[in-house]
Amino acid sequence: MARSNIFKRYARQVKSFFTHLPLFAKYLTIMTALMLVSYLVLMSALTVFLSNRWAKETQELLISNVQQSAEYGENILSECKNSDDVSNALILLSNNIGVTANAVDIDIFFVNHDGKVIICQEDFLYNYSPSSEGCLVHSGYRIPESIMKTVSEGEYFSRKSVEGLFAEDTFFAGSPVYVQDTFVGAFFASTPVQSGLAEYALNLGGMYLSSAIFASALSFLVIYAFTAKLTNPLRQMSNATKSYAQGDFSKRITVRGNDELAELCQSFNKMATALSVLESSRRSFVANVSHELKTPMTTIGGFIDGMLDGTIPPEKHGEYLSIVSGEVKRLSRLVTSMLNLSKIEAGELEIKPTNFDVVQQIVNCMLTFEQEIEKKNITINGFESLNATNVYADRDMLYQVVYNLVDNAVKFTNENGTITVFAGEDKSGKAFVSIENTGEGISSEETGRIFERFYKVDKSRSYDVKSAGLGLYLCKTIIEMHGGTIFAESEKDKFTRFTFTLPKGNGKNNS
Repeated sequence: MARSNIFKRYARQVKSFFTHLPLFAKYLTIMTALMLVSYLVLMSALTVFLSNRWAKETQELLISNVQQSAEYGENILSECKNSDDVSNALILLSNNIGVTANAVDIDIFFVNHDGKVIICQEDFLYNYSPSSEGCLVHSGYRIPESIMKTVSEGEYFSRKSVEGLFAEDTFFAGSPVYVQDTFVGAFFASTPVQSGLAEYALNLGGMYLSSAIFASALSFLVIYAFTAKLTNPLRQMSNATKSYAQGDFSKRITVRGNDELAELCQSFNKMATALSVLESSRRSFVANVSHELKTPMTTIGGFIDGMLDGTIPPEKHGEYLSIVSGEVKRLSRLVTSMLNLSKIEAGELEIKPTNFDVVQQIVNCMLTFEQEIEKKNITINGFESLNATNVYADRDMLYQVVYNLVDNAVKFTNENGTITVFAGEDKSGKAFVSIENTGEGISSEETGRIFERFYKVDKSRSYDVKSAGLGLYLCKTIIEMHGGTIFAESEKDKFTRFTFTLPKGNGKNNS
């Protein structure tokens, strides 16, 4: 239990340490650890595979050499007719054993049918005179009877220790020697398992270790460079977001490549641009709204104070109260726009569609601007050719759209200019309304942005100071909520035309 608690505490410490590492260090550590584990697994598998292969090759080597020695021994011994011939044959066999054993680095010896060692490679190496009485070096050694019985019946192979002969595990192979169908002895070859395997493993390990060190160093450099490249954009994003939190939206991420990370960087830069535009629009909106609220309130307060303190004579009260009323209505429209904007952003603005004639709304709205139209001597065209155009929409919300478009048309029409109204059914079967006015027009660059929230066309225009940049944004939002579209067309110094489409009504107007 105590060991378990120590292990858990140690694991928590390691986890806590790893959790607080930077992403670069985490990724580099994980990749390096995976690389090292892969090398260890590969080395283990390779060691097992090559060890088995070495064992098989060693077995084949021993069996092949004892078979050749046995064949040679049978040929030599079969020609012996007396003891001198046997002595000479043993000398030849000793020489053959010595050369073979020295060439392949194994022990080879010949035993008689009783298992007594007669000759070995030591006789050749030290110039001993072999004798049928037995090997001088291995005079105390004797092959067990069980092994001799087995080898007399055919080939023999073992990789275990042999009592009285080998104290450790040894590869041990034997092949019988027959002279005139009589079993006279056998040739045996042996080599220790551990020492041979250890030398083989040492050579293999040295080659593998040197290769692994080189590959690890190269892999580490590649992983380090790749990790740095992978995490660098994330570090840039982290630094950029800190700047964004302080209101500085100027930083952008360097985009390299065409992969998912590059797409993320591009999206991040687009988001930063959008935030920058939104922040600029927000500041402009705050300034515009402050001006919108301050100017009419100052006007209203000044005129009311003038009437109260007698600066404005009673006979002019009506005139100035009319101005005050207009400023109050202007404030009311601004507040309504802001409330609608809040409802739209909160998803609380609901439409209540009915069937009604949109042309009648346009006429009523034009009458609201009668004084401004007459003041600028604007000519209204198109009413004489308009037919009733029924739409299925929210009457109050659509009135706000028509009002904003007419307000813009009157505001930007030149002196003695013209406003033309079109209404009907388009090719797709939807009802459409177009309001066109002559005047300075809108540049092609600004046409694509006029429906953005808080955007004001050419802020330097003196007659645009009463715009907060919300009207057209609300128009677009309301029309799209009804499943319609709205767009603008303009030609510089000639005209500006706003067109919107809506689902067509069924021709039955609702009260």
